[in-house]
Amino acid sequence: MKSGFVSIVGRPNTGKSTLINAIVDDKIAIVSNIAGTTRNTIQGVYHGDDFQIVFVDTPGISKPMDKLGRKLNASSYESLEDIDVILFVVDAAAGIGKGDRQILDILKKESTPVILVLNKIDKLTKEGIIKSINTYNELYEFDDIIPISALKKDNIDRLIELTKNYLRDDIKYYEDGVITNTDPRFMVQELVREKILNLTNEEVPHNVTTVLTGYHDRDNVVELAVDIIVSRDSLKKIIIGKQGSMLKTIGTEARKDIEHLLGKKVFLELYVKTVKDWRNKDKYLSELGFDEL
Repeated sequence: MKSGFVSIVGRPNTGKSTLINAIVDDKIAIVSNIAGTTRNTIQGVYHGDDFQIVFVDTPGISKPMDKLGRKLNASSYESLEDIDVILFVVDAAAGIGKGDRQILDILKKESTPVILVLNKIDKLTKEGIIKSINTYNELYEFDDIIPISALKKDNIDRLIELTKNYLRDDIKYYEDGVITNTDPRFMVQELVREKILNLTNEEVPHNVTTVLTGYHDRDNVVELAVDIIVSRDSLKKIIIGKQGSMLKTIGTEARKDIEHLLGKKVFLELYVKTVKDWRNKDKYLSELGFDEL
């Protein structure tokens, strides 16, 4: 059996989480249109007939604005170590940006093979795809280049076959049926955060995090409690909404996905708390688990 690790890197909002979900054909990473959605390193496991690939989804690399940002970047850089091949995912429709060039400068210092993954080709013409390939080719000598649409699952099988050629190990890292290293408790809080990202305005997402504070698995129902942490009282009001309407919608939408995840009825309680400037305080970053990054 061939096996190995593949790191998925790229600037924020290029579709890395959508890609890893498409690869394992399940939702193991939350998705939104907000840049910087992913904050934790998530492993997705693809099982082939005679091979196993561990894909490592990382936070998007960008200019850090606070301690949390620096920790997330460090997590992404660390994911490049002991990897068989790197998938450099770009938004082909958006064109090359400063973030892409910054990552390429980092990759030039690595000896690991790099595959350029041109995502979101469903938004481009054939001529646009060729132009994008030529643009990136002028900046870096990639080992392979593949255009895909993670959203439409276009060319995903070809990407997997291409990646298989770079595997160097011959051991089985995960048992059959295991598709991720994350546990349900982690996904519960992430699904709540996903709904906040998708239901509130752009000011809220970067200043919010979620923490699972209660998990009680009864015979026919799972009782859950999740704290929603924001940095300012004004954001707390937005998340709660008029007469609690927004918080109720967040809870209803999150509960549907959590029930699908756990396969049980769910009773979900949400609490909104203000911790001023939590993204810059080591104490809270540690308590929220970001010290592990």
